[in-house]
Amino acid sequence: LTDQPSQPPKDTGKYLTAREIWKKGGRMFSVLLAINLVLLACTLVSSAAFNKVAVHDYDVFFMLTIIMLICIAWILFYLIVTAKRRDAILYKDSHAGPVWLRGGLVLFAIFTLVMDVFKTGYYSSFLNCLSAIKIIYPLVQAVFVIIQTYFLWISAKDCVHVHLDVTRCGLMLTLTTNLAVWMSAVTDESVHKAHTKFQNITEGTQRWIMKGNFGSIESCSCDSEICQIFQSGYFWLYPFNIEYSLFASAMLYVMWKNVGRLIDHHTHHIHHLKFRLFRRTFFVGIILGLFILVSGLAVLIIYEVQVNSSSQPDKKDEALIMYYTFNIVCLSLMSLVCIGGSIVYRFDKRDMDHHKNPTRTLDMALLLGAALGQYAISYYSIVAVVASTPRDAISALNLTYSLLMIAQHTFQNIFIIEGLHRQPPEDDHKIHPHWKDLYGLTFVNINAVSLRVPESGSAQPSPLPHSQGAVAIQPSDVVQSIIVPKKVKWRRKFLKEISVFLLLCNIILWIMPAFGARPQFDNDKELNFYGYSMWAAIVDICLPFGIFYRMHAVASLLEVYIMS
Repeated sequence: LTDQPSQPPKDTGKYLTAREIWKKGGRMFSVLLAINLVLLACTLVSSAAFNKVAVHDYDVFFMLTIIMLICIAWILFYLIVTAKRRDAILYKDSHAGPVWLRGGLVLFAIFTLVMDVFKTGYYSSFLNCLSAIKIIYPLVQAVFVIIQTYFLWISAKDCVHVHLDVTRCGLMLTLTTNLAVWMSAVTDESVHKAHTKFQNITEGTQRWIMKGNFGSIESCSCDSEICQIFQSGYFWLYPFNIEYSLFASAMLYVMWKNVGRLIDHHTHHIHHLKFRLFRRTFFVGIILGLFILVSGLAVLIIYEVQVNSSSQPDKKDEALIMYYTFNIVCLSLMSLVCIGGSIVYRFDKRDMDHHKNPTRTLDMALLLGAALGQYAISYYSIVAVVASTPRDAISALNLTYSLLMIAQHTFQNIFIIEGLHRQPPEDDHKIHPHWKDLYGLTFVNINAVSLRVPESGSAQPSPLPHSQGAVAIQPSDVVQSIIVPKKVKWRRKFLKEISVFLLLCNIILWIMPAFGARPQFDNDKELNFYGYSMWAAIVDICLPFGIFYRMHAVASLLEVYIMS
């Protein structure tokens, strides 16, 4: 199957119209199914996190295991039955499931499988005092990840035209299963962070706040060295599992939008983009971005060591100052670069792409929606710092950090969204065969060239050589092929430098909070102002969206880089 299928027959117009009308009903049913399943999963996951509620984490694992088994059955049905039907997949969406997105999905899937191995080994140490579902769950999740990754790799571009309602419900069921796994992983990780960072609070408060996985293993002991390795190992791998679930959910949503979709090959532009990292660049963005990335890793290591050091409690303030200073410098550079990129777009002559593109629409929605999480944390921090006394150096740095976080998210979203709406540039070195005789001329009279190529669609003979089936040539195209501004190449290089620099910066800004940096809890200003219960709820709800924003921005910036 190609990306440019043939048009359906004209005499099937009434039939296609009926299918388009029922498409809304089928979508509505699958959406209602997804909403109910998400609410059920959210209720169970949140209830299992609190100690006063008689819901345990193995109840959540049991529900997740059941729905994952159902999703596995449906995926196998799709691959074996639906996809094999004649005329099942008449169209392919060239924008859906780009290779870098599927490659990232495979990378996160590998780490998720390693996490399932660690989790199985950890729970196997408590086989005598734990429910068997805790060992079955990671095994089923590993099978689910393998089958789903294969399914998305080969079927992400499909526009299915058979078993429409079953496919829509199956895709929505799989999407909500990934969201439920994401909620469970985020809750489990938040509970773990709360227990490690607040070991000095009163026992009653700690038991009231959250229990998570710890509540069901209080009677078990993890004394062996291998058990402790398994425990710390799978918690460190949680960020990859979280990103895998969100990546898979995004790809499944695009597939759901493409079910029953009719693509007109005259308006569906297909861009064959090639990924060339070290071509047409000045290497400034790569070098500066790598410097920020390496510096951020060093800051993260020092921060974790000093903050978690019980022997030197005075080092925590120094670690916070170092952390805020690095982020202020990084966010300032990113904001300035995004502003510069937006200015360059004002002089960009590429056309805007206004065609229907579910993938781009989803990218925009995820960027804007995920940014709300960091917006909320920043505004809560600003209110706490401004309304609190006394005001010290850490408070000033925290205020500056929060303001820059809001500005950087805003400018970066503008830059990415505008870049995603640009048409990819044509290669300058590719010359149309009809124009070869015009190159190499010492002087070209533009008016004469315009006279040689008629503007109207009349059958006037053209002196330009042509063959049967040649396309019409407009005078503006000929002029554009003769005069290629050097500034165009400079603008493209500048946009590539900006994209790769922002990409590397977003990677380190994803790594730092995903792997343990929690200045929101290490800085006592917000904790004392809002109280632990309220502030913990704000951070635990909003921070996962902020972390996801960074990784999704990396994927979007990679596409902007290639489109430039």
